[in-house]
Amino acid sequence: MLKTMTYASFGAALMATTAIANPYSEYEGTTLVVNFPAHPHYDAVMQILPEFTAQTGIEVEVDQLPYLAMRERQTLELGQDEGEYDLVAYVVFSKADYVYADQLENLAKYFMNPNLADPSYDADDLIDGYVYNIGFAGGSRGYLEGKTGSLFGIPYGSETSVLGYRTDIFEKHGLEVPETYEEMLELACQIPALEPGMGGLASRAASGHHAAHAFLLHLNPLGGAIFDDNWEPVMNSAEGVAAAEALKQIVECGPEGAVNFGFGEALGSFLNGDTAMYLDTTVVAGQVNDPERSQVVGNVGWALHPMGTERASQTGGFGIGIPSNAENKEAAFLLMQWLTSREGDKLVALAGGNPSRFSTHADPDVNAAFPHMATFGEALQYADPDWRPIIPTWGRINADLGTTLSEVLTQELDIQEALDGVAERARAAMDEAGYYSWQ
Repeated sequence: MLKTMTYASFGAALMATTAIANPYSEYEGTTLVVNFPAHPHYDAVMQILPEFTAQTGIEVEVDQLPYLAMRERQTLELGQDEGEYDLVAYVVFSKADYVYADQLENLAKYFMNPNLADPSYDADDLIDGYVYNIGFAGGSRGYLEGKTGSLFGIPYGSETSVLGYRTDIFEKHGLEVPETYEEMLELACQIPALEPGMGGLASRAASGHHAAHAFLLHLNPLGGAIFDDNWEPVMNSAEGVAAAEALKQIVECGPEGAVNFGFGEALGSFLNGDTAMYLDTTVVAGQVNDPERSQVVGNVGWALHPMGTERASQTGGFGIGIPSNAENKEAAFLLMQWLTSREGDKLVALAGGNPSRFSTHADPDVNAAFPHMATFGEALQYADPDWRPIIPTWGRINADLGTTLSEVLTQELDIQEALDGVAERARAAMDEAGYYSWQ
């Protein structure tokens, strides 16, 4: 069932009086059907779509679904000869599957078309890590930028990782905001001693993708990776062991029940005041000062993801792309371009969304409304597009990694032994998929 939002068309009198050719005029009256997730960023998008219609005369119908249901629906629709959707938002790990199945349009021909491409779009202003993580395929490692790469989507609702902390608790005890992993891990276990009943740092840890996500959050900053340049698994390196040890320490010093926390539980622990720090996605920032959701309003500060052996933060979230079987591809590109333009990005940020441009994070109006955006913009200088491998075999490996790490956290399984097993099984999966055929 579609949640339909149709807006009034551009006035004919306005079109007639303009002395400048209107690039939207050919598409006035077109109705686009788009598929978006039920997500805070896209709730903000719904608020700005009327402005797009007012400027262009292009109407929009939105099918908004929970993101797992959205993936199921997209898998069905993108596999048809003629699809229902003109534009889709996709979660980052769907990129490899959709591109490999030839289900997303290569965007080069649209950006080359002078009748469609806005010369003031300023693609260089888009956040590099987001663009490479969400949009590129065919380049380095098959899923990043590079001389053989192409653009299939644009980041929209993308996220990085930052550290949230309780300013009142830190001021009460004279604590310094941690800048390094050593300092953060020390504080994570010091705070429960200073504030009995309070956890140090909220983290995901539940079996499956939550535990895997939490491990990956620490892996890159501590100098680790999932694969080396030859696709050999290296998550069981000394750096991988250090990342798992960090996760285990955080969980052990966390609030009650932390070992079973998913995303919602970890966030809820921070919002309810049960934990003094939170290290995860920027998407939560809008909820921290919402009195209907948060008990820590006005008492949260933000800092960069702490430094390990290097500075790195996660990349993930959503992008938007044009299905290969879409009916109205050119009009869909115009919507995509407008949403991710400087104007559209600022509008969605002011509505509470996640901006995709460096300039939006530095914008005075945006910073006046959301002071944390300046810190987020600084963090995005270190957003790592290779935070996790976006390849077809990753789902299988990720599930195994998350299940095994849960055994480390709950059953005292030896970390090195656990990661060695994951590496062995990962190599078998990669071999089966053909990654070693050229060796």
